[in-house]
This record gives sequence, structure tokens and C-alpha cells, in this order.
Amino acid sequence: MRPARDKQMTIDEVVAELEDGMTVGIGGWGPRRKPMALVRAILRSDLRDLTIVSWGGADVGLLARAGKIRKLVFAFVSLDSVPLEPNFQRARQDGTIPELVELDEGMFQTGLRAAAQRLPFLPMRAGLGSDVLVNQPQIRTVTSPYADGEELVAVPALNLDVALVHLNRADMHGNATYLGPDPYFDDLFCMAADRAFVSCEQIVDTAGLTIDTPVQRLLLSRMMVTGVIETPNGAHFTTCTPDYERDERFQRAYAAAASGSDEDWAAFAARFLEGDEAAYQAAVRAFADEQGREGV
Repeated sequence: MRPARDKQMTIDEVVAELEDGMTVGIGGWGPRRKPMALVRAILRSDLRDLTIVSWGGADVGLLARAGKIRKLVFAFVSLDSVPLEPNFQRARQDGTIPELVELDEGMFQTGLRAAAQRLPFLPMRAGLGSDVLVNQPQIRTVTSPYADGEELVAVPALNLDVALVHLNRADMHGNATYLGPDPYFDDLFCMAADRAFVSCEQIVDTAGLTIDTPVQRLLLSRMMVTGVIETPNGAHFTTCTPDYERDERFQRAYAAAASGSDEDWAAFAARFLEGDEAAYQAAVRAFADEQGREGV
């Protein structure tokens, strides 16, 4: 029997909690600390018609290529060293994502903050005079009720059914710590969601969360978290500093396959994406060995 408040889960148990049509927020930032093991599990599932909310990277690209996305809410979709994520680029050009809501980064963050505070919207100046309001006419403005009478953008809350994030360490209760340079708003994703699932490099006892790092890096409280999943290398091929950096060689191979022919992508998917997470990690190790031999 599990101890009380033990929230440990498997990858498959998390995916079993998801349903068609859900709004899923994916934490991280572009090619940084994405919950890729959970994204790959969604990729293997029968889930469809999802609304994805993300500062996007390969998470959005993979789900778009697989036809899983009905609506995408995003500020950008980039791999950094590959400026525009190639599977996302293909989806935009082919028109295979039925609904797109592109926000600037300030509006995106404010939408998450509104949802985290259980407000219908929050006012801000960002977006005024930009094409965001032209291309997203459903976003309204409001007038300040005070003497200034200023017009402000009423950024709607980005309410999430589920949030998926990846951190360096967590305990079995759902408290979690990041060890890298940036929290990437993962706490906002979790607070904006009805349920939040945290994958991590390592599950430790609660004391181990801050044994060698400041308590200020304790980003997530167990009150925010529904389930915890230990997935070593689970953010690959994105960064999870200091555990590992972005796998640039693998990212180049991914981008080349995504930008190539359908046959190129099919070969990449067959090698890396059609098995379970253990098969993926084994294929990544084999790829790294091959690249090492070629570099000698």
C-alpha cells in the first residue's frame, strides 16, 4: 500500500487521465525543460482534438505533425538554434491546425496569471497598437473606471484542464524543485490548471529537494500537483540544466527529418517515436554512440 499523499504515477497512468478535446498546458520554454516523455506518450495515444497552450518547441511540433491539435494558443514555436520549429512550420503552411491564437509573450503570461487567480481576465497595455488585436478580434479592450480613463487590453484567462511540466527533482507528494537558470512559468501553468502532472529527473525525499540548493528554487507545492512521474532524461532533447543540456545533434537530426520528405519523417518516427519511453531512450543512446564514432 502506498503511503498517504503518495502521488507517484507512471507515464501511461497520466495519459489515461487525459481525454479528447481537453485543454492541455505544456510547461517549459521553446527547447528548454519540456516534459517530452509525457508529450511522446500523448503522441503514441489515441487522443485527438486537443487545445494546446504552450511557449512552444518540439512539443507543439510533434503533436501538430501527428494531427493531435485542434486549437493552438502560443507565443512562439522555436527550437532556438532552429528558429522556426519545422513540424510547426509545415502545419502552418498546410493549414492542418484548425484554430490558432497567437499572443505576444506578455499577453500569454498575463492569460496564465488570470487563470491562476481564477479571474476571467486581467488588464494590461501589451498588445495595444499591435496586430494581435487585429488577428484575434475576440480579445477585447476595457476602459479604466478611474479618472485616467485609459484603454487597456482585457487579456482572457488561459484556463487549463491539465498542465504538464518537467522539473529536476520532486518528492512523492508533488513538491518540486528546479535547479537550472529559470522557472519558465511552470508554477503558473500548474496554478492555471484543474490538474497538474509533474515529470522529473529524480524523485527524492522532501529534505532532498533543497539539500544543495536554495529553498527559493522550490517552485511547486504539493497543493498544485495531482501526480508525479520519475522520468530520467524525460526532457530530452530539450535542456534540463544542470542534469543535461540540449542535445543539438539529435535536434539537427529531428529538424532535418521534419523538413525533409514524408519518407524521411517516417524513418525518424519508426526509429524514435513508435515504441515506449524505454525504447526511445535506448534509441537515443544508440544514436549518441553512432554520432560519437562518426566524430572520432
